[in-house]
Amino acid sequence: MNDIDEMALFRLGVLGPLTSRGALARGELARLIRQIAQQEYAIPGSRRRHISEKTLHAWYDTWRREGIAGLASKARADRGSSKLPEAVQAAVLAAKRENPRRSIRQIRLLLESAGLVARDTLSRSAVHRLLKAHGLSRIAGPAVVPDEKRSFEAEHAGSLWYGDVMHGPTLSIDGKRRKTYLVSLMDDASRLVAHSAFCLSETALDIESVLKQALLRRGIPGRLVVDNGSAYRSATLQGICARLSIRLIYCRPYQPAAKGKIERWHRTLRDQFLAELDTSRIRELGDLNARLWAWIEQIFHRSKHASLGGLTPLARYQQDLPRIRLLGPLAAQLDQLFWYRITRLVRRDGTVSYQGKRFEVPYELAGRHVRLVVDPHTGVVMHVENEAGQQLGAAAELDTVANSTRRRQRPEAEPATAEPAVAGPNLIELVHRQHYPHTEH
Repeated sequence: MNDIDEMALFRLGVLGPLTSRGALARGELARLIRQIAQQEYAIPGSRRRHISEKTLHAWYDTWRREGIAGLASKARADRGSSKLPEAVQAAVLAAKRENPRRSIRQIRLLLESAGLVARDTLSRSAVHRLLKAHGLSRIAGPAVVPDEKRSFEAEHAGSLWYGDVMHGPTLSIDGKRRKTYLVSLMDDASRLVAHSAFCLSETALDIESVLKQALLRRGIPGRLVVDNGSAYRSATLQGICARLSIRLIYCRPYQPAAKGKIERWHRTLRDQFLAELDTSRIRELGDLNARLWAWIEQIFHRSKHASLGGLTPLARYQQDLPRIRLLGPLAAQLDQLFWYRITRLVRRDGTVSYQGKRFEVPYELAGRHVRLVVDPHTGVVMHVENEAGQQLGAAAELDTVANSTRRRQRPEAEPATAEPAVAGPNLIELVHRQHYPHTEH
């Protein structure tokens, strides 16, 4: 004899006051179901303690049609699948695999902090089902093998840099409270900070500005390890690295240990720099960065590190100076590597717009699409070019006052012909002659 399903027995027990009776008087079914719904139950496989009237009606109807067999638990048609977006599923699984001891609560907080899901929108049960479907719902003791992580160090200074952004202090700048962000590049072998600066945002432009200064000061790295943020994924940063033969490497999501050295630098900066910073002396961003650079050069770079065998970052970096790939002749062309190219339509008056300003380009380009070549770090428009990169002329900021006295270029008059041109047929004259055939001309 087959065993009766545990859930079928539980549901039949709940429906007892209904199934033990024969025909029910009008309204009696609704009254009894209302009474049953008000009681508490130890529901198998659930933390809930109450059963809704709608569910009780469904169970009762099923029992009348199919008997106790109809009350048995049924496998879900979508078992093993998840309604979470694929990107969220991948992030949940990556977070759990990276650290098997993470609880569902920690995973939800991690994804909320990363901006992948809105606060309190990720269902705990949805995460649990997803982890269970992939065999990750609980720690399996010794059988759980975390990803192998080993300490390493680059062979020499300049071979590997790390890039990252840290949230900085909020300052009063120009009468407004502004959040700051610390953009940093650090050398792996020496722990030397190639360059670091506080910015008012964390865009690709801010990151490229710090990279530009780092290249001028510390040479060209072989590899640059960054996270998967959109700013680091920008086409402009990838293009700069490609032209300088820098291998751009992206960390796997939710693995901060991959950049442990720069995370340690952030902790040191908070403990030693931000903890001592007197913000009352800061009037503008330049004041903050001036103090940062002084602290880096005079304190951090000259402090002995146990991980460097007692050497300072500056001394360790200087050991490898012969192996550093310097800019050399590229230094004169470095600004050009960081230029942006923006497509614009030239207006009828021969102007284009950039950052709220208008610039004049050769008038014959009116009505054409051109590429505006700009230095985004200074806001200067250099020139215009076509899609092939051929320069089409200069671009100057529009001066309407000067244009009021400027001599306009006029089209050249056509040369006079030896004989007057013979006029062609005129439609009006033709119909006039046809309508008034005897009119004198």
